[in-house]
Amino acid sequence: MKQDIHMNKTQLIQAISEDAGIKLKDAEAALNAFTGAVTYTLKAGDSIALVGFGTFSTSMREARVGRNPKTGESIDIAAAITPKFKPGKALKDALN
Repeated sequence: MKQDIHMNKTQLIQAISEDAGIKLKDAEAALNAFTGAVTYTLKAGDSIALVGFGTFSTSMREARVGRNPKTGESIDIAAAITPKFKPGKALKDALN
């Protein structure tokens, strides 16, 4: 049986710090800079391609009618921009 293992932000910062041989505060600053850059770029409507790792992009989800699961009542769901990540070949290969 596969265990459900997660890595939270603190653990990721610790791993970056150890792997890169840098201080925790520097690893946290680097991670925050990365996530900020990804967010800023996607909000601007652009994408980020990291060759071998993957591509961050967005797509438009059309407005639709859904159902409230408790009442069965119809509800309108607004159109939304959603983030997407498409893994690259090297990442896929590393997992298989």
